[in-house]
Amino acid sequence: MGSGSSAYAPRSVYLDVDGKVQKVVFSRHCSPCDIRELLCLSSNIPRNTAIMLVDSEGAMISIDPTMPTNSPKLKEDMFQSILSQVAEQFSRAFRIGDLKTEVTSRLAMLEKRVELEGLKAVEIEKCKNDLKKLRDEMASRGGGRIYCPCKYNFSDDGKKLSPRRDVPSYPKYTLSQETVDALKKPTFDVWHWEHNEMLSCLEYMYHDLGLVKEFNMNPITLKRWLLSIQENYRNNPFHNFRHCFCVSQMMYGMIHLCNLQGRLTLTDLGILMTAAVCHDLDHPGYNNAYQINARTELAVRYNDISPLENHHCAVAFQILSLPECNIFANVDPEAFKQLRQAIITLILATDMARHGEILDSFKQKVENFDFTNEEHMKMVLIKCCDISNEVRPTEVAEPWVDCLLEEYFMQSDREKSEGLPVAPFMDRDKVTKPTAQIGFIKFVLIPMFEAVMKLFPQIEDIMVQPLRDSRDRYEELKQIDDAMTEVALRPAAVI
Repeated sequence: MGSGSSAYAPRSVYLDVDGKVQKVVFSRHCSPCDIRELLCLSSNIPRNTAIMLVDSEGAMISIDPTMPTNSPKLKEDMFQSILSQVAEQFSRAFRIGDLKTEVTSRLAMLEKRVELEGLKAVEIEKCKNDLKKLRDEMASRGGGRIYCPCKYNFSDDGKKLSPRRDVPSYPKYTLSQETVDALKKPTFDVWHWEHNEMLSCLEYMYHDLGLVKEFNMNPITLKRWLLSIQENYRNNPFHNFRHCFCVSQMMYGMIHLCNLQGRLTLTDLGILMTAAVCHDLDHPGYNNAYQINARTELAVRYNDISPLENHHCAVAFQILSLPECNIFANVDPEAFKQLRQAIITLILATDMARHGEILDSFKQKVENFDFTNEEHMKMVLIKCCDISNEVRPTEVAEPWVDCLLEEYFMQSDREKSEGLPVAPFMDRDKVTKPTAQIGFIKFVLIPMFEAVMKLFPQIEDIMVQPLRDSRDRYEELKQIDDAMTEVALRPAAVI
């Protein structure tokens, strides 16, 4: 195998097939599966053939990008013998001679593609090295970094962004018609699904909306991207991969309920779905107020301006920068710039500190709404989906309240221990489930969904009315709690 002038350049392995030396080129990012496919193609043998590589001494060699070098001048050895035997066994069943021209052409195309990906990898590594040098220089000047409770740093080597599982271990589930129909509705129960099943549902959404075809996505790349997305959500009580799926499924449901396929372009739908999938990537479980008050690395990096949302965007595009996870690899560079900017805009819109500003702007435009300039609508749509749990049936919505309060209490306990300000709605000694929900439903959720209802009246029965019912239910619970508290505080009667 020739090593090239750079450690990150494409690598080559030479095979002696029927007396002819074949050169197989692959990038350092190639998976073992991809390398096996290249070896089969170059050797004119079926893809499912078992291949074992050995060195000149008969020791087995792992098929991966770290294979030891060899040269075009190969001697007859065990590897050649095995390949010859396999080729001979299949030569009678397959018209190998007739396929040689086609295989040679396909191999040439693969080599060209691998070389291009190798060049991209070199640029990515160069950029990472430049960033690391810059951060090291800043750290040496500033006397070190401020502690950040986030697992991801820009100086990381990016390994954690790649899916730990290869694609074959991601099973494909066949969704029943009942599941397919339920996915399109806000009433979908998100609690009865394992991670692999949620991944299959997300994969189905991208295919069903026509996004795979529109963006010319490689279906295997879509799988790898979704795996990497899932593995870069943390196991927080609330801001976890199930929440990501919840928001994405609600977006998919609103696209169908509001007939957005007839009003928006496929590019717009791709922006909405991808922003929903990525909107809370690597959320540390502590909100922006904590980041800013604790002066974490994220708050310093983003100058206290939406530190979490900026971080979610950064991780999203770090994942997309990996060739094996780039679902937009076949999009024109100029179109990708617009996609990127639109996705960033939507993710940044999920910062609740901007809620009033975004909603007021949308209300001003909703009376005479122009669907050719729909940016404000897309921002409000992702906001609706992000905080839409109370739209769902009570048995689906209520567990989310428990999860959110658990995450709030974890933060407030930490804030108390570190001497930081504590928000009353996050203090376990002050908040109850009814008090936590009533104000949020009355003053945040209902006004926002009623504004969207003016544009899409069809959401009233299936989305707005459940919010009103939830508000009434929590107000009744609060009255019961107040009555019990009053009874408990009354002095005992003296006989």
